Amino acid sequence: MNETDIAALLARIADALERLAPATAASPDIFAADAFVWNAQLEALEPVHSVNRVEIALLQGIDRQRETLLDNTRRFASGLPANNALLWGARGTGKSSLVKAVHAAVNSEHPRSLALVEIHRDDVPTLPRLLTLLRATSRRCVLFCDDLSFDARDDSYKSLKAVLEGGIEGRPENVVFYATSNRRHLMARDMSENERSSALIPGEEVEEKISLSDRFGIWLGFHNVDQTTYLAIVEGYARAFALDIERERLQAEAIQWSMGRGSRSGRVAWQFIQDLAGRLGRRLA
Repeated sequence: MNETDIAALLARIADALERLAPATAASPDIFAADAFVWNAQLEALEPVHSVNRVEIALLQGIDRQRETLLDNTRRFASGLPANNALLWGARGTGKSSLVKAVHAAVNSEHPRSLALVEIHRDDVPTLPRLLTLLRATSRRCVLFCDDLSFDARDDSYKSLKAVLEGGIEGRPENVVFYATSNRRHLMARDMSENERSSALIPGEEVEEKISLSDRFGIWLGFHNVDQTTYLAIVEGYARAFALDIERERLQAEAIQWSMGRGSRSGRVAWQFIQDLAGRLGRRLA
């Protein structure tokens, strides 16, 4: 084989290797929308042009939580220091609704100031890659993970701890992390108890796990509401969507609905309103 043949062979090998190499991920257009979902498989931000959310004025019974998260987000949007926030508590009490409503409220005050980026729980191990992409952008981003929790054999919480506060690079200046969870410490109670009984040095393993929640400077607790607050939520929805029904009938049907569900919460109130609107032949726009 002469030198010409060798050169041609090497060129073909180089071309083949180039085709096999993964394509370089393009920088995300963070101004393409106000909300995105992180696609971990493609390592890309997918724009969401219509976010499923409730107006912040309709969120009743969580005044303190609303004002705390709103103030923190306003400071962040203004370029000031802000804390990561953990919204924990009973299901259906408005945790994720508040995050989306606060994002919309701040953007209505300062258009295009914030991007909301949702990362799914199962994609938490890819969080360092996502933060690398967001760090390179000029827009301030609220990174949001709904229903965040960890089970006994799940060690992805360690990478989350590092990127939130403990790593060399730390959290990017233009990113704040908001998470919702049914668990205050993000770990199951029986998981912590099992660790205490089986650890070589009882308590150390537990402390490592529950210290994840310490990475959140703001803890906001959400609890099931009383009947007065529940009815206020229902009436607020009914007014907002102009549902034509007498107040006494509205309250009676709302109470009956909550008794059938065995709980009172913002989610139960919204489900009742959807049923009521359907029976009245009204659209919820």
